[in-house]
Amino acid sequence: MTDATTERGEPGLFAAPPMAEQERMVEAILFASAEPLSAAQLAERLPPGCDATEALAHLRSRYSGRGVNLVRVGDAYAMRTAPDLGWLMQTERVETRKLSRAAIETLAIVAYHQPVTRAEIEEIRGVAVSRGTIDQLLELDWIRLGRRRMTPGRPVTFVVTEEFLDHFGLESARDLPGLKELREAGLLDSRPMPGQPGDDQEEGATTGQSELFED
Repeated sequence: MTDATTERGEPGLFAAPPMAEQERMVEAILFASAEPLSAAQLAERLPPGCDATEALAHLRSRYSGRGVNLVRVGDAYAMRTAPDLGWLMQTERVETRKLSRAAIETLAIVAYHQPVTRAEIEEIRGVAVSRGTIDQLLELDWIRLGRRRMTPGRPVTFVVTEEFLDHFGLESARDLPGLKELREAGLLDSRPMPGQPGDDQEEGATTGQSELFED
């Protein structure tokens, strides 16, 4: 009988809670909900006679300028961190990534033969260099694009970055172990890179090499 009487617009058996209490109820429901809820969904959970829409309006005003805001998501509502404080929720973590053998060899060749083209890297390694290997080193910011060679096709060259030097505690590429020691250890190909002098050639043989590059 109570339900029927209420449907005809007559007073129900129980009066609706005060608006302040309705706000608390809506606040609790939204806080505990993993998904945004519409006014209709909130009304289904509130006691009879409650006005979910009005309670939401009061809550939005109350939370304005606070660290947590009541925001509208489509036709629903949710509690969200204030946009300008989102940076406080961010966390940083160090992700350990192991370089593949191909990446290590490529990085070593760039470090000791820079500036070096992809074709020259492949000739020294004796195998093709995949795009993924180059992309991984670029993503780590250990190598970068250098100047283009003023030769047919104008191939791009690769050089190591300051990030690479800083990571390995080097002041400059000149602080790397000597080529002779690395070649004796079998870590680098003993053949000199095409177009570059061998260890026994005089430094003067490199005169004019800068003409192979564009600024």
